[in-house]
Amino acid sequence: MALELRQNLKLAQQLVMTPQLQQAIKLLQLSRIELIESINQELEANPVLEESTAMDEPSPDKAEGVKQEDQGQSWEKEPIPGLASTEDQKTPWEEQAVKDIDWKDYWEDEARSSLPSYSFEQKDAPNYENIVSSSQDLADHLTWQLQMADLDEEEIAAGLNIIGNLDKNGYFKASIENISESTGIPIEKVESSLQIIQSFDPVGVAARDLRECLLIQIDSLGFANRLVRQLVSDHLHQIELHNYQAMAKATGRTVSEVVEAIDIITSLEPRPGRQYNSDDTHYIVPDIYVHKVDDEYVISMNDDGIPNLRISPYYKNAIKEGTAGPEAKEFIQDKLKSALWLMKSIQQRKKTIYKVTESIVRFQRDFFDHGISHLKPLILRNVAEDVDMHESTISRVTTNKYVHTPQGIYELKFFFSSGLPGKSGSEVATQSVKNRIKQLVAAEDPVKPYSDKQLVEMLAKDNIKIARRTVAKYRDMLGILPSNRRKRPRTS
Repeated sequence: MALELRQNLKLAQQLVMTPQLQQAIKLLQLSRIELIESINQELEANPVLEESTAMDEPSPDKAEGVKQEDQGQSWEKEPIPGLASTEDQKTPWEEQAVKDIDWKDYWEDEARSSLPSYSFEQKDAPNYENIVSSSQDLADHLTWQLQMADLDEEEIAAGLNIIGNLDKNGYFKASIENISESTGIPIEKVESSLQIIQSFDPVGVAARDLRECLLIQIDSLGFANRLVRQLVSDHLHQIELHNYQAMAKATGRTVSEVVEAIDIITSLEPRPGRQYNSDDTHYIVPDIYVHKVDDEYVISMNDDGIPNLRISPYYKNAIKEGTAGPEAKEFIQDKLKSALWLMKSIQQRKKTIYKVTESIVRFQRDFFDHGISHLKPLILRNVAEDVDMHESTISRVTTNKYVHTPQGIYELKFFFSSGLPGKSGSEVATQSVKNRIKQLVAAEDPVKPYSDKQLVEMLAKDNIKIARRTVAKYRDMLGILPSNRRKRPRTS
C-alpha cells in the first residue's frame, strides 16, 4: 500500500479563546484579594497603566459637566482611548487601538445597562503596625518555659525533641524510646523531661492520648470529686456514648452524681494546644452591599481598596506629539491595548456582579426581608435566564464573592440550593430545612431528645416533606449527634 500526501478542505466551527478573552474570564472568577493582587501585578508590568489618586481628580471649577455620582471613576472622565464618550475626542491612533479589539464577542452579556456608582466618605486607614502582630506558637511558648526550668543539658535536649514532636493540638506523637535512641539520652531522662513539660502551660500538653490529657488536667486542678478521675480513667468510652446508667452501675454512684462529674469533665480542654495555633484569622470583606431603603433594596459595589486605573498622560502625549520612535510607538500601542482590556474587563466584571446580585435579590426577596427560614430553592439556570447569561458565567460570578445583607454576610453561592417538595406542591430550600432542624434540636428537652423519625413528623407539620435518612444526613452535616448521644438523664 503506497503512502501519499493530500490536501483536503474542511469546514468546521470552533471556539477560539483569545488571550484577552481568557484574561476577562480569569478576572471574573477572581476573589476580591486576588483581583487587587492581579491589578497590582499589571501596574508593575505595564508602564502605560497607572493608578490615579485624589491628587489626580479634577477640581470643582474644572470638572464642569462631570456628574457628581461619577467622581469615583477617574478613567471615565478624561478622554481615554476606546472609552471617550464623543467621537471628536478620539485621535486616529486611538481609533485604531480600539478597532483592533473585537468588543462584540467580548462578553455574551455585553449589557446596554449601566452600573450605578456611589460616592463614599474617604477615611484614613489605620496604621498597619497597630493592627498586625505576630502571635507566639505552641513550640515557642513551651521552649521558653523549658529554658526557664532548672534542668541539665540532657533534659533540655530531650525536652526540645519532645516539643518538636507535638502536633497542633499539643499531643506527643512520638515515643520515649525513639527519642532516646535518636539522641542517645537515657530513657529515664526523656521520661523526666516529658513529665516536666506536661506540667507546663497549657495544662494537658504533651499527653499521649485523650485519657492522659484529661487526667493531667484533673490532677493539676485538684478536683476533690474522685469520681471524675475514675470515669476518665476507666469509663471514657461510656462517657462518649452518654451511657449514664451503665456508669452509675459500674461505679456504684447515683445517676445525678455521674451527671455532675461529667459536667466537670466536659469543661476540660481536650485539645490544649489549639489556642496557640498560628493560623491567621482572615476577615471577609464583602464585594457587594445590599441595603434596604424604604421598601426597596439598594445594591452598591465595594470598590474600597481596589486601585483606580487610568492611562498615563506621559505615554499618551508621546504618541500624540510624535516624539516616540517606530519601535517605541509599537511598544506603547501594544501596552495601551493591554491596559484598555484590563480596564474594560474590570468594569465589565463589576457590571456582571451587579446584575447577578440584582437578580438574586429579586428571587430571594423573602430571605432579605425575613431571614434564612424564607430562603427559596434557586438554581444557576434561573438567574442565567433572568440576566441573559450562560450558567458557567453565573458560576464564576458567585465563586468567592461575598455580599453584605441585612441578614448578615453570605457568599453568593449560598443563595443557590436545591429544594424539597412541600405538601402544597411548593418547594422548600434545603438551607431552610437545615436551619429548621437546628432550631428544633436546640429547643428540645435534653431528657427526651427528638429522634430522626420525630423530626420528620415535626417538619411535616411545617409543610416540609422529607425522608428520615435525609434528616439524618442533614443532622450529620450540621454536626448534631444522634438522639441517644444527645440524651441526658433526669437529675431530679
